[in-house]
Amino acid sequence: MSSEAFVTLATNDGYALGALVVAESLRKVGTQRNLVVMVSRTLSDLIRQTLQNSFDEVVIVDELNSNDEQHLRLLARPELGVTFTKINCWQLEKYSKCVFLDADTVVLQNIDDLFDREELSAAPDAGWPDCFNSGVFVYKPSKETFRKLVAFANQQGASFDGGDQGLLNAFFSNWRSADIARHLPFTYNVTSNTFYSYVPAVTQFRNDIRVVHFAGALKPWQLTYNPQNEQLSGNLGGQHTVQREFLLAWWKVMYERVWPRLSKQNQQLNPSQSIITENNSQVGFGGQVLNYGSLTSDQGVQAGSVAHRRAWEAGHVDYHGRDSFSNIQEQLERNIAQQPQQYHPSQPRQITPPPSQATSASSTKQSSDQTKAATDAPSGGIKSTTAEGEKK
Repeated sequence: MSSEAFVTLATNDGYALGALVVAESLRKVGTQRNLVVMVSRTLSDLIRQTLQNSFDEVVIVDELNSNDEQHLRLLARPELGVTFTKINCWQLEKYSKCVFLDADTVVLQNIDDLFDREELSAAPDAGWPDCFNSGVFVYKPSKETFRKLVAFANQQGASFDGGDQGLLNAFFSNWRSADIARHLPFTYNVTSNTFYSYVPAVTQFRNDIRVVHFAGALKPWQLTYNPQNEQLSGNLGGQHTVQREFLLAWWKVMYERVWPRLSKQNQQLNPSQSIITENNSQVGFGGQVLNYGSLTSDQGVQAGSVAHRRAWEAGHVDYHGRDSFSNIQEQLERNIAQQPQQYHPSQPRQITPPPSQATSASSTKQSSDQTKAATDAPSGGIKSTTAEGEKK
């Protein structure tokens, strides 16, 4: 195999699903390089085993957090703090050169030519082109560079956005002016906000796009795909037609190449439990709905759940995604009707055990006693007592 590698990162089960799509999309376009994924220790067994079967190497890394809440609030994305873990990729010295791809990307055309570039090569960020977007970049692994990055990250204000992009732009601060050869074409990292800001260009250069980066709060794995009519469902409000097209491309890789791996691995780990459940009242893979409950664990979603709570408490509400009115209304209706919830990797599982027979009997007796008390009460009304038994 080559001494060069594509590298990605999965810190929870949701992003691990994305990492699997990254790997399979690279294989689909015929890459000749190694595929490496860095993972945290919180992934569920099913996800970890599937990653081991899909990647050439799985590397367990410790999570690094910027703890820079002030700048993260400015960015309105508190969950990006854990993306400091990304800099662990510089420790992979067994490879002579690597290309890092965020787990929320999908590769549409072969990009092996990126290995002809030097460190640090990246595409400009659509929001501020003097900065590069850290979703796709070429680098040379070096533990010395890693140590310098860690030392730099420990300085106050090292990252202007509290995430890895601010950190890497500050560390490789000469990117914008040193060497134009280190500026990748934008088609190697087309971020989703481009679909809103410059639709004519996206349409014009559609066939040149090699990597789509679903930056932002909405991730493809939070949606549902129906292969019978090739339709997506979920929080798609306001999504441009072109973006829907790329979301559909992500889901086709998931359904055609990742899903069979997940199903096979789950059968080996849990022979009596299927990760596909038949439920025609829900929208999923046709009549087959992805049972995310068996794909994820509480640990696997813990980091994402904590980040979501912190964002909510800070006033940063994802109105177009997880916190949309339709989602909140659906949750309320489920709670009122006491219906089971359909889970996805960004949500923790909450399982309430059914009441025991003893509890049911006790409740029945209490209800009977209350009815008798109401019947025996004088016409003036029912007497209530305090905890000390005093009448009121």
